[in-house]
Amino acid sequence: MSGVVRRFRGLPLRSRLALLVATAVAVAVAAAAAVCWFVVRDALVDSLDDALSENRVQDTWVRGMIDDSGQCRRTIVGQNEAPNLFKQTVQVVDQTGGSCVVLGTQPVELDQQDTEVARRDARNAFHDATASNGTKYRVFTYPLEGTPYAVSAARPLSEVEDTLNNLTLILVFVAGIGVLGAGAAGLWVARTGLRPVDRLTAAVEHVARTEDLDLRIPVEGDDEIARLSESFNSMTASLASSRDLQQQLIADAGHELRTPLTSLRTNIELLARSEETGRAIPPEDRKALLASVTAQMTELAALIGDLQELSRPDAADGSGKIQVIALHELTRAAIERARLRGPELTITAELAPWYVRAEPPAMERAIVNILDNAVKFSPPRGTVEVTLDRGHLTVRDHGPGIPADELPHVFDRFWRSPSARSLPGSGLGLSIVARTVHQCGGEVALRAADGGGTEASVRLPGAPTPPPETPSAP
Repeated sequence: MSGVVRRFRGLPLRSRLALLVATAVAVAVAAAAAVCWFVVRDALVDSLDDALSENRVQDTWVRGMIDDSGQCRRTIVGQNEAPNLFKQTVQVVDQTGGSCVVLGTQPVELDQQDTEVARRDARNAFHDATASNGTKYRVFTYPLEGTPYAVSAARPLSEVEDTLNNLTLILVFVAGIGVLGAGAAGLWVARTGLRPVDRLTAAVEHVARTEDLDLRIPVEGDDEIARLSESFNSMTASLASSRDLQQQLIADAGHELRTPLTSLRTNIELLARSEETGRAIPPEDRKALLASVTAQMTELAALIGDLQELSRPDAADGSGKIQVIALHELTRAAIERARLRGPELTITAELAPWYVRAEPPAMERAIVNILDNAVKFSPPRGTVEVTLDRGHLTVRDHGPGIPADELPHVFDRFWRSPSARSLPGSGLGLSIVARTVHQCGGEVALRAADGGGTEASVRLPGAPTPPPETPSAP
């Protein structure tokens, strides 16, 4: 059985579907044919019973066949003497089970039911019996009134079996045609129903062979195949978008890396040429070159760190240690770092306690990036206002602000405002901020502040108090 199942599973889907349809129809036709055969058989037997009971031999004629001693005067009667009872055999049955044939050519085997009728223990009886020559009969036994006998009339079952045999041939023929038709219909249904699957298979093979992610499958209707086609189209669109973003990231990263690398290479070549030619570079110029090399190396390290942070897939966020951290303390530490970068600036802070679940290094980096932007774009001796109230962190600067048409792009990777391209940075800081905040289930926005400047707004889910037995600070 298991071998048959394995062979069936090894067939193509179209063949399996056609075979299942043909099998289902064959079972249904076979069941219907069997029911039809038994119903017709019962009807024919009932009809034969009715004929036996209606064409009964006259009692006076049967009594004439019995002498005064109770014996049959004649044991065999020719069919020509009773033409209305053609093919019918009639026997007289006594109460001891004995019998004699008064009409017919051979005796028919008696049953206990026939003796019971002769004894008047039963009104009549119907049953099947076999004659002495092996012919099967249908027997009807009824009491012979005024005598201690019963009359047993029998007719051959061939009247029923011949009809049933013809019916069997017809049913087999019709069932065979039905199964063949079902097989053909199954193949047609399989081909028609699986045509969209064939198109989908061809599309998948084409994408696998050519990596053409622009291919789309026409969607027809709203059935399972249509939903599968929509899912395939959505998948290829997502893959195409992901590939475009990857290519854009590589191109942008290459562009951002090229500038500091070119400058670094130029400065190193100047230092190397000075050593090779023996022409000393003035101390002040040499110091400036070394400071430029250091700054460019720092910029490269920061850019590579940003790229590594952004290269982590979202599914791997859980790889870091998520814990409850005190956002107000983390923000206070970031403010101290920002004061070192802009000692001439005034940074005010109003920080209410707030605890969130996040990766401490990632959250700290995000807050530092927001403050670095505020410091970078603040005017000399300007003010940066930082507030944290019930999970709403705002950082307000008084710089030139961001034009309204540029605000939708501030969180894009490598995007930099035209006015900020001369300043240090890679354009990845706010992308990292948005990524970190979204991973914590929060929201981040950048908008123009009233009275000038820019306001960064971050909302993070959390609580004003830490949960029990949980560290309150990273």
